[in-house]
Amino acid sequence: MSDKKKRRSPRVSGEESDRPKVNPRRVAFDAVSAVTADNAYANLVLPRMLAETDNSGRDAALATELTYGTLRSLGTLEAILAAASGRDVRQLQQDLVDALCLGAYQLLYMRVPPHAAVATTVSLVKAAVSPRVSGLANAVLRKVAAKDLEEWTTELATGDRLHDLSLRYAHPQWISAEFEAVVGPDELPPALAADNVAPPVHLCAKPGRITKGDLSRETRGGVHGQWSPYAVYLPSGDPGRVKAVATGLAHVQDEGSQLVAVQLAEAPLEGSDESWVDLCAGPGGKTGLLGAIAAQREARIDAVEIQSHRAELVSKAARGLPVTVHTGDGRTFGEAGSADRVLVDAPCSGLGALRRRPEARWRKQRSDIDDLVPLQRELLASGLRLARPGGIVAYVTCSPVIAETEEVVGSVLKAGGAELVRPEWLTKRVPGSERGDFAQLWPHRHGTDAMFLALLRKTGNR
Repeated sequence: MSDKKKRRSPRVSGEESDRPKVNPRRVAFDAVSAVTADNAYANLVLPRMLAETDNSGRDAALATELTYGTLRSLGTLEAILAAASGRDVRQLQQDLVDALCLGAYQLLYMRVPPHAAVATTVSLVKAAVSPRVSGLANAVLRKVAAKDLEEWTTELATGDRLHDLSLRYAHPQWISAEFEAVVGPDELPPALAADNVAPPVHLCAKPGRITKGDLSRETRGGVHGQWSPYAVYLPSGDPGRVKAVATGLAHVQDEGSQLVAVQLAEAPLEGSDESWVDLCAGPGGKTGLLGAIAAQREARIDAVEIQSHRAELVSKAARGLPVTVHTGDGRTFGEAGSADRVLVDAPCSGLGALRRRPEARWRKQRSDIDDLVPLQRELLASGLRLARPGGIVAYVTCSPVIAETEEVVGSVLKAGGAELVRPEWLTKRVPGSERGDFAQLWPHRHGTDAMFLALLRKTGNR
């Protein structure tokens, strides 16, 4: 048989699909295995698998809940499985661990009857792993089913507050510690809990192209965002099927990401206001929004992205807007003193978006932040170099971690030539978003990603 895929005619109403229908639990297992074994990303592999296996509606919803929930809870599930099996799960073959985690997630986090969760998982182990380990799977899952999640986390508690909260809310302990350093001990539990709730899709109505009201009506039930003047919450469905998104009048963008971009545009500025720079532009959400605002003000944007494939995404996001996309390094781009407004949306750990990326929390290491900080400092320094005296620079991260936020800004300010500007448009609009002289958004407070923003005004000629 040829390895090439057969070309199929479009499916018409009432016509049976020739794609194989696969049990949604098997789809979830394959997706989880792709993530754990091949370092794949769930948000990329799962939609493809659902399409290839003809899963839709309730079956697709089940596969999605199983995949995302299992990956989000991996650390806690593995700790419980270790206790139930009496062995380190790292000693077991990975595909068996994946199946056991799927079964344990159904037992502890979903309303699946215990007998059904155990039976379907054992059947999965027989078919996808090996019949030889089905007995082990059955025994371990029955032990897991003997207690609920509260009982398991209580049994595994050590008395160390941070350890026990991390276990209960399925976060690596070092991430819990980083969050606690910002929100404090009392607010840590809701901050961790919010990462375990799948967020709605946020859309951005590009100003001058479509109104928020028209976008919400087009989505048939879309709700206006609480904070951004351009945000609409998509009630359900594929955002790519929204006509305004497909035609570039709107795009998918977290409301917090919208807010920090608009704050840069709304920051008071004396003198010229026609040359803007987006120094780390990929994949282009903030560029698209700023480009639409710039078009209304007769300003232009130079958008810089070091990776060519991401630069292509920026070009797509900014099509028809006064944006010139450059593939290059933001640390060396451009002429000093040439920009009125500069956005430095720096590469970061992404710990502010863990609710959207289920596997991310278990892949990150504290050393990743140490590796990123020098780059963040260099990019912010470059942003200030590009800004003219009196120009405004916005430093943004999708991370609340002190090392990536306050400490980066503080180290660059020590070099002189800039001063902090309070982001009052944002903080007055969004209660609870002040973080000293900065702005900080949170999932549990605002329903957005945990975006950090510092505004700086260039005061010297450096």
